[in-house]
Amino acid sequence: MSNLLARTGRDRQRYDNNFRLVSGCIPYRVVKDEDDSSVDFENKLQVLMVSSPNRHDLVFPKGGWEDDETVLEAASREAMEEAGVKGILREEPLGVWEFRSKSSSAEPDCCLGGCKGYMFSLEVTEELATWPEHENRERRWLNVKEALELCRYEWMQCALEEFLRVMAEDGRGKEETLAASSLSNREERQIGSSVLLCS
Repeated sequence: MSNLLARTGRDRQRYDNNFRLVSGCIPYRVVKDEDDSSVDFENKLQVLMVSSPNRHDLVFPKGGWEDDETVLEAASREAMEEAGVKGILREEPLGVWEFRSKSSSAEPDCCLGGCKGYMFSLEVTEELATWPEHENRERRWLNVKEALELCRYEWMQCALEEFLRVMAEDGRGKEETLAASSLSNREERQIGSSVLLCS
């Protein structure tokens, strides 16, 4: 049993004009495969999705951004409440998406303009055995292709595609940095050995 409680209600909910502000994240991990270094980066990535309460479709953790927290704190809180994970949140958002909430039809005065969702990436460092919403949600690790197919909302699919683009850029950046560092080290060794040979 989790001793942490999920926040409920909308008393502290932030709004921007008629848009309900929402914050969420795409929790991920990189699976290390020592056997096959030829596996491309996309296939090494896994993302964590959760089921919606009383449904079997999958979503990324997200929820209302409240007035006593930053957008980053809200994303981290939602990841812990809905998916039971903690980790390193990338401070740069993947983007901001406007969408209509499925629940807004039941609550027409709640968000006349819909919702504005800020999405971030979260590198998972800890998976909790129990979490505030574990009785209402199941979590599943998926590769990116599976996640795109199973994702309930189009705007979340767009966020996932942006996540993949950012991660690929980061991966290339790291590879280029490593390659440049390796080249620089080789040049230094060559220069050093040339100096030694010349002296």
